[in-house]
Amino acid sequence: MVTPEQSTSPARRVSALAGSCHPGPLVVVTALTAALAVTAGQEPGRCLLTTGAVLTGQLSIGWCNDAFDARRDSALGRRGKPVADGTIEAREVWTAACAALALCVPLSLACGRAAGAAHLTAVAAAWGYDLRLKATRWSWAPYAVAFAALPAFVTLGLPGRSWPAWWVVAAGALLGVGAHLGDVLPDIRGDLATGVRGWPQRLGPGRVRLLLPVPLVSATALLALGPAGRPGARQLAAPAAAAGLIAVAGTVLGRCRERAAFAAAVAVAVLDVALLLSGDGLGTGAS
Repeated sequence: MVTPEQSTSPARRVSALAGSCHPGPLVVVTALTAALAVTAGQEPGRCLLTTGAVLTGQLSIGWCNDAFDARRDSALGRRGKPVADGTIEAREVWTAACAALALCVPLSLACGRAAGAAHLTAVAAAWGYDLRLKATRWSWAPYAVAFAALPAFVTLGLPGRSWPAWWVVAAGALLGVGAHLGDVLPDIRGDLATGVRGWPQRLGPGRVRLLLPVPLVSATALLALGPAGRPGARQLAAPAAAAGLIAVAGTVLGRCRERAAFAAAVAVAVLDVALLLSGDGLGTGAS
C-alpha cells in the first residue's frame, strides 16, 4: 500500500511517470525519427524541433494509454504498470499526458504547418487507438496511419516541403501493422477476458503469429525495391532474408517469451531505417 508520504515524494512520482510512458517504444520511435531527420538533411535546429515534437507526442501517447487502461491492467495483474499497482494516481498521469500533448502541438507546428499537421495526425491516431479503436476491428488503422505519417513529418519539415516517396509511406504503414500485431500478441488472452476485441484478438494468437512476418518482410521488400526501381534478386535477397529471419524468430519466441514478437518488429524497423539511411533516403520528390 502506498503511504501519503511516499505518494508525495517527487522522486517517486518522477520514477512512476517514467515507468508509465512506455519508455521502450518512446526511445525507439524518437531515436529513429531523429536519425531520419538528420539523414534527410534537416538543419540542427529543425532536427531538435522534430525530435522534441516526437518525444512529447510519444510521452502523451504512453501516458494516455496507461491512465486509460489502469483498471484493466490492475484486473489482469500486469506488472510494470505504476498506475495499475497504485504507485501513482491516474489523474496525475492524465495531467502529464495532457501537458505533453499541449507541448507537442506548438513544437509540431513550429516545423511548418504541413509537417505539423502530419505529425499531429499521427498523434491523434495513437490517442484514438488508446481511447477507443484498440477494441474494434479497426485497431490496426491507427498504427498504419501513425507510422506512415512519421517520414512525412520529416520531409515536410525540409525547405522544399516534399512528401516522401510512396514506397516509404507504404513501408511505414506496413511496419505499423506489424508493430501492432507484435505488441498485442502477448496480451491477447487477457484482452479477450476484459472485453477488448481488436483485430488481433479476433484473429487469435495462432493466426497472429503466422501473419506477423508478412507486413514486416513486405515493408523491407518495398524499401529495398523502391530506391533503385527494380533491382535484381541479389540486391533484395539480403535485407529480405534478414527481416524474414528476425520476424520468424520473434514469432517462434513469442510463444514462450513475452514481447519477443514486438522486439522483432522493432528490430525489423531498425533494419528498415538502416536501409533508408544507406540508400536513397526518404525518396523525396519520387513518384
